[in-house]
Amino acid sequence: MNSLREYDQQSLSDLIESMGEKPFRAKQLYEWLHIKRVWEFDQMTNLPAGLRDKLADEFVLDPLKVLRKQEAADHSTAKYLFGLQDGETVESVWMSYKHGDSVCVSSQVGCRMGCSFCASTIDGLVRNLTPAEMLSQVYDIERECYQGEGHINSIIIMGMGEPFDNYDNVMEFIRLLTDEKGRNLSARHVTISTCGLTDGILRLADEGLPITLALSLHAPNDEIRRRIMPIAKAHSMDEIFDACLTFFKKTGRRVTFEYSMIKGVNDSEDNAKELSDRCKKLQKLGMPTHINLIPLNAVKEREHKRSADKDIRTFQKILEKNRINVTIRREMGGEIDAACGQLSRNHKKT
Repeated sequence: MNSLREYDQQSLSDLIESMGEKPFRAKQLYEWLHIKRVWEFDQMTNLPAGLRDKLADEFVLDPLKVLRKQEAADHSTAKYLFGLQDGETVESVWMSYKHGDSVCVSSQVGCRMGCSFCASTIDGLVRNLTPAEMLSQVYDIERECYQGEGHINSIIIMGMGEPFDNYDNVMEFIRLLTDEKGRNLSARHVTISTCGLTDGILRLADEGLPITLALSLHAPNDEIRRRIMPIAKAHSMDEIFDACLTFFKKTGRRVTFEYSMIKGVNDSEDNAKELSDRCKKLQKLGMPTHINLIPLNAVKEREHKRSADKDIRTFQKILEKNRINVTIRREMGGEIDAACGQLSRNHKKT
């Protein structure tokens, strides 16, 4: 059954009209779905019982079910495994920071990008998630974590899947999430991560949404990138950087370059110097650069290992010496299968 959560205001108006109900019922229903965010039709107390019964016969509210939750010992991170109506599973991660709480949302069941350090792509792509399935990851975690006494401050679409491989559904999810008459999350607090689908980057540049773009770079050159990321065979770094530059010029929004530190693959001093040179070229074109170094969450089915702490710090210092803005992502949730796809794979094996 379809979920009412993926209906925008116009779609709900059309639905209510088709049911022979008064038009104002659509506004009431939208508020229950996206402001009060109830989980049972019976909670919609200002709707006639007959309408609630009709809706319950044809639709579901929540298309997800929490199958498992794993929480870090320091309570900074919690990973959720959600069951979908067709028996598939996806994961989301809640993270607490000083500046607020964030959720990392999945956009697909599996992934077909084939990155050699990622668990999500081991079994390939199963299917795209619907807007309601993405939205419910946010709503369900908010309900479980805060029970009406708080909310998530930001969203990162960086979980299982490649968001631009499910472009239309991801955009509808963002529109529902940021609707001023609904959940009303600021679009400035939304980040989309891509492995480098240039068509998606250019489409996003024309959307008029003030969201942040994160590029999963993970290499200083095409040779290494093609070795660990098959998508690099279709899009060179020059092509991707050109698309990112276009995105920046059209939106004024920054692009963060995500760089997983993989032992013996991309973490040498020469790699850091080459990455610095590439960033300098972008800076000369007027685009600020920010590198986010990510200590790899090792996946047992993969051969790649996390870089040593000393190598990560050396890499950082070389970038800083070259006046490249760089941070090292705080390691969170290593003991709770934090790498995307791990929890889902472990669940399927049980």
